[in-house]
Amino acid sequence: MTVRKAWIVATAVTGSALAFVMLLVVGVYVVAGNLVNGVSGGAKNLAKGTVPAAYAALVEKWGRLCPAISPALLAAQLYQESGFNPHAKSPAAAQGIAQFIPGTWATHGIDGDGDGDRDVWDPKDAIPSAAKYDCTLASYVKDVPGNLTENMLASYNAGAYAVIKYGGVPPYTETRNYVKRITTLEKSFAAPVGRVDPSQQAAGAIAYAQKKLGTPYLWGGTGTAEQGGRFDCSGLTQAAYASVGVRLPRVANDQYNAGPHPKRDELLPGDLVFFSDDLTNPRAIRHVGIYVGGGYMIDAPRTGAVIRFDPIDTPDYFGATRVTEDGAKALPTTV
Repeated sequence: MTVRKAWIVATAVTGSALAFVMLLVVGVYVVAGNLVNGVSGGAKNLAKGTVPAAYAALVEKWGRLCPAISPALLAAQLYQESGFNPHAKSPAAAQGIAQFIPGTWATHGIDGDGDGDRDVWDPKDAIPSAAKYDCTLASYVKDVPGNLTENMLASYNAGAYAVIKYGGVPPYTETRNYVKRITTLEKSFAAPVGRVDPSQQAAGAIAYAQKKLGTPYLWGGTGTAEQGGRFDCSGLTQAAYASVGVRLPRVANDQYNAGPHPKRDELLPGDLVFFSDDLTNPRAIRHVGIYVGGGYMIDAPRTGAVIRFDPIDTPDYFGATRVTEDGAKALPTTV
């Protein structure tokens, strides 16, 4: 029996495909109600698979250098700065995975791996240096009122003098946005504590995707009229969440960081589910769909296929993200 026929049989039990979606709507909000007093957010440990395996141990180790930082916070900064690209360069001459400018590197760069040199292009030096720099900034503002981590991040953006002058995060829009962005991204990189709260927009995103069932796939498709309303995988998920007011990045591997990461047995309808040929590297994610329950997703699979229901339990299943509005807003526009 094909996947499509299997789902026709399954939804016939409820009377129609619309009834199936309505069950999802009810289910999501029932769970939301049950968890309203539950545990949300993240711990300080990294969630599995959020940092490329080549750097995960470094981030775990050096993210504990001082109380102002955590592995998840350090990961959020590295993602924001470079997307974990050790060869990244910026127009402002920032270099490497941690995007140090030469003057800052000269003062704060360390020989993290003990090989006798300080190489801004080597993550084994740059990641420890980023952690040390954070902790140095934290030491400058340790006596300032307020949250030490937020004051450290504000110092990173605006300078410790401004934090000391204003007795906390200064009233600069750019700085306040930076602090909020990194602390929100930290939740996307942190291992969840307990159950992750459901997404309030999940049912609407599923309803949108279901209306597109049978639409032919288009590489690069985002559903525009010029494209005949066709989508690729991340174009579909982007449009589905845009329909409920959540703006996701364009590509799948960036959508992965739009919220916390529930385990396979904790998936709820509306979660984004991701697939990769390299299960050690979130930057290698190549496919995404919208989970609908029962081990199935709605996705735009490939050229020559149509938007359809597909199983998620395949060897290339990477993980899932429970999209949050704040999480999506925190993502960098370019990584």
